[in-house]
Amino acid sequence: MARIAGVDIPDNKRGEIGLTYIFGIGRSSARAILSKAGISFDKKAGEWNDDESTAIRNIIAEEFRTEGVLKSEIQLNIKRLMDIGCYRGLRHRKGLPVRGQGTKNNARTRKGKRKTVANKKKATK
Repeated sequence: MARIAGVDIPDNKRGEIGLTYIFGIGRSSARAILSKAGISFDKKAGEWNDDESTAIRNIIAEEFRTEGVLKSEIQLNIKRLMDIGCYRGLRHRKGLPVRGQGTKNNARTRKGKRKTVANKKKATK
């Protein structure tokens, strides 16, 4: 198993797909990395030799923010939005959808499990 940016790349996957296991690298970034390293997209990660793995590792280290660095940067951006009190920051703070979605029917992913509120009891005469 090739280990790149602290992530084990599965041997049985194509290189293009295997690189997407790294947080911050998607399909287009993976294709750009492999073409820059001069490796076929269809070549499996287990078939890479040491030179190819090193080339990929160097390209990722020089040109991409991945894993922990990227996650901390995203968290800092969210914290900044909350600190300045903008609309997006308030939505993050309240745990509601940030990008314009409604909350009347859906938004369960952001709001969490339903909290049932009991009905008001009618007063007896």
